[in-house]
Amino acid sequence: MDLLWEHRKKFFACLGVLSTLALGLLSGQAQAATATTTFSVTATMMANCTISATNLAFGSYTTALVDATSTISVTCTKSTTYNVGLNAGASTGATVTTRKMTGPGGDTLAYALYQDSAHTINWGNTVGTDTVSGTGNGSAQTLTVYGQVPAGQFVTPGAYTDTITATITY
Repeated sequence: MDLLWEHRKKFFACLGVLSTLALGLLSGQAQAATATTTFSVTATMMANCTISATNLAFGSYTTALVDATSTISVTCTKSTTYNVGLNAGASTGATVTTRKMTGPGGDTLAYALYQDSAHTINWGNTVGTDTVSGTGNGSAQTLTVYGQVPAGQFVTPGAYTDTITATITY
């Protein structure tokens, strides 16, 4: 019986060691820890605008008054204020109030660009004076340029051209 008792003691001792190991493993899982942190996410939206325009074509001029239009498309970030100006053009001696297309032999054909369809508000290049202002909304906004070639100009027949630069200030 002593031998049986010795085996039982060894069995229970091993069982105790196994129980302790099992509890140790289980308690290791229960004691898992975590840590957290936070971080900021930031961005700075910069004011931005783009501008594009269609050509203004008066067609044939027969000494009678001719009207035509061009479209300027402006896209600015939301709540960005802007001004669109039109320069005098590329012809020698032209100003924003007396624009000129150049043709054969250096002859010039006068024309004007206006902000309104009544042709009463000149469209120039001085911010706050003769430019068109607006506020961006993130979508394309259309501005119409009203062009007019006055009647009664007797110039050399041929093609007359000029190049206008539209500038957006924001």
